[in-house]
Amino acid sequence: MVRIFRSRFAAAAVAACTMAVAVATAVPAQADPITGSYVALGDSYSAGSGILPPDFTANPLCARTTRNYPNLVADALRVDSFTDVTCGNADTRHFYENQHPSVAPQLDAVTSDTDLVTLTIGGNDNGTLIKTIAACMSSGMFTFGLGSPCKTFYGDRFTEDITNKTYPAVKKVLEDIHAKAPSAEVAIVAYPQVMPEDNSNCFLTMPIAKGDVAYINNIQDTLNGVIERAATETGTTFVDMSHSIGHDACKPVGTRWVEPALWGLNTVPVHPNALGMQKMADAVLVNIGG
Repeated sequence: MVRIFRSRFAAAAVAACTMAVAVATAVPAQADPITGSYVALGDSYSAGSGILPPDFTANPLCARTTRNYPNLVADALRVDSFTDVTCGNADTRHFYENQHPSVAPQLDAVTSDTDLVTLTIGGNDNGTLIKTIAACMSSGMFTFGLGSPCKTFYGDRFTEDITNKTYPAVKKVLEDIHAKAPSAEVAIVAYPQVMPEDNSNCFLTMPIAKGDVAYINNIQDTLNGVIERAATETGTTFVDMSHSIGHDACKPVGTRWVEPALWGLNTVPVHPNALGMQKMADAVLVNIGG
């Protein structure tokens, strides 16, 4: 079954790479659906929180859309079994315990028959990413964008938590997924760039002090770094999103893949938009099945 999946992975990856140049050509006939089971896990960056339309089969607290990257991947591969248990605000604990009364542990969705698993996770552990950005925006507004108040107050706390707590938690999740689905390909997707790589800022839409942009970038780089490390050590496919540099929340509509905190298009700020979800799906399709 994995071999069948891989042939479809290759075809879908080619489609993702050539879509832009194929617009003017005739639409090819659809191939028959493949046999295979795909399970999507993860947090709001997997769930596509803030993007319409909502997934009415999901608990409303999960803020899941039917146009998240797992759905786009499932559509491209045309799997005949797709289970999406992604849920906004999930962290690694919620792979083992209920996130909400009607939201079961995410690992429950993975079985020995699963052929493909994707996930993005780790950003909510210890308040690492979104809560850090929120805290830094509060600090930035207090100083009217001057200095580096967030770095001054928090110091190395976040990067230390990522290294000492998030990394082993993500690694354990990946190990346990492989144990439950030993024949599956498991792919973990990195978090796309939130702030400009050149450490510039856009205070009116992302009110982070100029001196704290590099601080936020270092935190995100550290997070993606431990995710890649955990992937490498567990035989998991790491889906790099470094090509999202230049498509951060400070960029204009049509260029950015992540929406800003203020005046953005998503109902959930500082999260991937529809274009960002498509780019994450494309990256998954290019990386899996190798």
